[in-house]
Amino acid sequence: MEKGKKIQKYINNHEIELEKIIKEYSGYVYKIIRNMASLYLSDEDVEEIISDTFFILWKNKEKLDEEKILSSYIAGIVKNLVREKTRVINIHADILDYENILQDGQKMDMICEERERIYIIEKVLKSMKEEDRMIFHLYYYSSMKIKDIAEKLKVTEFNVKSRLYRMRKKIKKELEKGGYSHEG
Repeated sequence: MEKGKKIQKYINNHEIELEKIIKEYSGYVYKIIRNMASLYLSDEDVEEIISDTFFILWKNKEKLDEEKILSSYIAGIVKNLVREKTRVINIHADILDYENILQDGQKMDMICEERERIYIIEKVLKSMKEEDRMIFHLYYYSSMKIKDIAEKLKVTEFNVKSRLYRMRKKIKKELEKGGYSHEG
C-alpha cells in the first residue's frame, strides 16, 4: 500500500474500484484493528470488521471527496467499528472473565465509574440534534479536523467550534450532576 493515495486514484469510469482497495488496504485495516483491540476481539470479529469497513466505504461512495486521502477515510470507519464492537463485547462480558485481571476493589470501582461516565455522555448525545451528534462523532471518533467538518456539513468553522464548545459544556454539566468532577 502506497501511503497517501487520494481516493481519485481508485475511481474508474465514475465507479470506485473496490476490489483494488480491498487488496491494497486489507492489511492496513487488520493492523488498526489489532492495535486497537487485540485482546478483545476474536478472529471472527476481526473478519467481520474488515468486511464491514469495505462495505461501508462502498455504501458511502457517493459521499467520498476524491481529493482526500483514502487511508484516513478507512481508518475512521475501522476505528468506529472497533469501538462499537468492543463496546458491545464489554456490555455482554461476564464479570468472571475479569476475575484474574482485577486484583482489588479500587480497579473495579474505576471501571464502574468509567462505564457510568460513558453512559452519561451517551445519554447527553442522544438528547442532542442529529447534526450536533454528527459533529461530535466526526470530531471525537473520526478525528476529523474542524475545517473538514465545516466543509462536509457546509457550515462555518466558527459554527463547528461553538457547537463543540456547547456540547462539551453540556456534557460537563451532566457529569457534574452525576457526581463526576471535570478532570484534566
